[in-house]
Amino acid sequence: MSAPSEVRRTEQTGPAGAAEPASRRRRVPPGVWFVLPFMLSYVAFVIWPLTRGLWMSFHDTSLVRSGSEFVGLDNYTRLFADPLVWSSLWTTLVFTIGSTIPLVLIALVMALLVHAGGRGQWFWRLAFFAPYLMPVATVALIWNWLFQNDVGLLNGLLGVLGMQPVGWTSDPSVALWSVVLLTVWWTVGFNFLLYLAALQAIPPDVLEAAATDGAGRWRTTRSIVLPLIAPTTGLVLVLQLLASLKLFDQAYILFSGDGGPEGSVTPVLQYVYDTGFVGYRLGYASAISYVFFLLILVIALAHAWLAGRRRSA
Repeated sequence: MSAPSEVRRTEQTGPAGAAEPASRRRRVPPGVWFVLPFMLSYVAFVIWPLTRGLWMSFHDTSLVRSGSEFVGLDNYTRLFADPLVWSSLWTTLVFTIGSTIPLVLIALVMALLVHAGGRGQWFWRLAFFAPYLMPVATVALIWNWLFQNDVGLLNGLLGVLGMQPVGWTSDPSVALWSVVLLTVWWTVGFNFLLYLAALQAIPPDVLEAAATDGAGRWRTTRSIVLPLIAPTTGLVLVLQLLASLKLFDQAYILFSGDGGPEGSVTPVLQYVYDTGFVGYRLGYASAISYVFFLLILVIALAHAWLAGRRRSA
């Protein structure tokens, strides 16, 4: 006859062999089942394409040929001697610098003006952010009409001012800046929203203390507001750099995929697209993509290093 304590232990664990599978099920953290769908999607749409692209960059993979041969570093050696790679990289770099500076400064000024108060704030917030909600095809179509040489609004305004019309989409020296103008109008609302959120997070008592000490609006902005939103400025700057480096769709639609006058608006991503899906050279296009990926990675790491130094200072 078994003791009462042994009977209770047998009732808790159940029949022999049933306790071990239950303990195994308990060893799996429940959070795994929540992140599993995301992890599967991440592997399918990020890890696998990256791995496959790296593999193709070392092969002569073609879109119209089933087999491929290992060519080592030939694709990478060829791209460093390809002038179109460097011209497209230069176009991307000029666009990145030319668009990032106004997109940061204009967004900051817009947010400061809206946050300063006044009537109709909801209207200005809607007006500044609404273009960002438009699809890229609509934005390109609107600005294609505005850029028209004969009937476009911009040349019409220049004519009213007594100035000569500008070949916004036909002059090689102007076409890239037309894309910059389009992009600033289209995407400045996102940066404006980030800055406005940062300004609204500033404690009111800090601004009241500055006003009590006699600081004017400009002194308060320069000595208190701008330093307090400096982390947001860093975030906006790196996000804008990465977004501008990915120039493709607005330029491709605006110039119908031909790279603009004399190819002056051919960014590196469009050259990768043309090489891989128009020229069918997927291996060479993959090698260009990985060189461009390393460039973006260097910029991201440089920003992380600078941000770390600023926090430790």
